[in-house]
Amino acid sequence: MHTLICGSIAYDTIMVFRDRFKNHILPDQIHILNVAFLVPDMRREFGGCAGNIAYNLHMLGGNALIMATVGQDHAPYAERLQRLGLAQTHVRTVADTYTAQAFITTDLDDNQITAFHPGAMSHSHLNRVTDAREVSLGIVAPDGREGMLQHAREFYEAGIPFIFDPGQGMPMFEGQELLEFVRQATYVTANDYEMRLLQEKTGMGLEQLAGMVEALVVTRGGEGSTIYVDGKVLDIPSVAPGQILDPTGCGDAYRAGLLYGLAQGFDWPNTGRLASLLGAIKIASRGGQNHRFSRDEIGERFKTAFGHRLW
Repeated sequence: MHTLICGSIAYDTIMVFRDRFKNHILPDQIHILNVAFLVPDMRREFGGCAGNIAYNLHMLGGNALIMATVGQDHAPYAERLQRLGLAQTHVRTVADTYTAQAFITTDLDDNQITAFHPGAMSHSHLNRVTDAREVSLGIVAPDGREGMLQHAREFYEAGIPFIFDPGQGMPMFEGQELLEFVRQATYVTANDYEMRLLQEKTGMGLEQLAGMVEALVVTRGGEGSTIYVDGKVLDIPSVAPGQILDPTGCGDAYRAGLLYGLAQGFDWPNTGRLASLLGAIKIASRGGQNHRFSRDEIGERFKTAFGHRLW
């Protein structure tokens, strides 16, 4: 059986300005802002929530199935997915569009100026959950607005358990729409800021939201994560990373751990710990898909971090 991952596929173009933005922006002239930054350092990364989650889940040995929309410039990403052995059955190319992409310029103070072009992602509703076969678990990750609404509804109507992961897509929805996502979902996951925003938009407290799903997961970066399940609160410790290089994609790696644990029938303490470990491995690499691990390595690192074996 497969885990269907509904979300974005995107390119991330990351540029470094070897100075500070503040030295070139006049506060009293921002109403006529016209600046250019020389960026000699540039790299292009493969990203997007669906791509990142599938990348991690595949390395764990999970049966990841991506459902996403891409543009006419998708060939390099398609070649990568093929090399990785990830099926592209439900990766739809939308004519006359570009694949979603972020253009990120960072200065020496780690300030960022980002431009995001959704491109083909806005057509994610062209894909239907019911087109996928042998799916036992899913996730609705940040994607086009209509696609997220539709895919959540389709998972629910098909009786397929799924995670709702609003992420950076949260601002696209009103409170009632977010409540409907929660009502339909089996599990909800968000970082601590996103969870506070979810409470504010829906007018529901944390305990109320947790009572609507089988499990509610709140990630807190280096402080670990908290899982609200069966009326209990489980505190999941973080794992000390080898180094801290780039948080991009850490949340997606964590969600891959959740999906794998759920698909394998692990209990929640071990599922949360596996997710935490994957986030720690990812943060030691730049980009969302440049880290590598094997199942054997995960087994050993899990034992080192938590004192017992996962498999």
